[in-house]
Amino acid sequence: MSDVKARSWSDVDAGHPTGKKPVPEGLWVRCPECSAILFRRSLENNLNVCPECEHHFRISAWVRITQIADPGTFIAMDEQLVSGDPLHFVDVKAYPDRIAAARKKTGHNDAIQCGTAFIKGRKVILAIMDFTFLGGSMGSVVGEKITRATEAALEEDLPLIIVSASGGARMMESGLSLMQMAKTSAALARFDEMGGLFISVLTDPTTGGVTASFAMLGDVILAERGALIGFAGPRVIEQTIRQELPDGFQRAEFLLDCGFVDRVVHRKDLRSEVSSIIDYAGK
Repeated sequence: MSDVKARSWSDVDAGHPTGKKPVPEGLWVRCPECSAILFRRSLENNLNVCPECEHHFRISAWVRITQIADPGTFIAMDEQLVSGDPLHFVDVKAYPDRIAAARKKTGHNDAIQCGTAFIKGRKVILAIMDFTFLGGSMGSVVGEKITRATEAALEEDLPLIIVSASGGARMMESGLSLMQMAKTSAALARFDEMGGLFISVLTDPTTGGVTASFAMLGDVILAERGALIGFAGPRVIEQTIRQELPDGFQRAEFLLDCGFVDRVVHRKDLRSEVSSIIDYAGK
């Protein structure tokens, strides 16, 4: 007779005859910079910044809004705008299918959220790009919403804050996406001529046509620690010029040393930094 003690089904987790319940997926996160294993809830409570090495994790537009805006003050604008498919673009998937999947994943219609908000009691027009929506790519909707946000800031005489996170222009809209570079730049030029205050915040990554247009036109340009900022990526540049790039090339700190950004800011200090700039500008 076996001496193995029989166990009832109440002692055994269904599907796991050892009786050990599995660890739920997603509870732990590995830091890509220092490889520390982090409890997800603790990471989120630390503004998605690694407590070991201060690596700034990428975050969605909505998480960014909750971090930078005063609670309950963000009021969205132009949420109804959606991308068309003017080129009937198909690669592995049809463009409308990619858009539908991104909407389902993020709960938003496109790669940017715009609206009015308060930051430490100061009313602003806030535009925040979302890298989780097709890599934060800039298509016609992104360009239109940034232009409308700029015009709203001009009309209401409010500071304009744009937080960029993008892989660049959206290839599925081809030339129409490239036109957004000129469109947004022209709107910001009018805003500047009228004395508007534009604070540009560069986060990881800010690349391609976004960098080549509105992201680098701020009166004040802030960047998060370690953010990748540039037009083409480092690998493409290395392959083109056939030279090894210096350490930290295209990272926020490198651009600060080269004079392309005004300040590198820790995520926990971003609210205070933006509000201080608004106060100093008298807006």
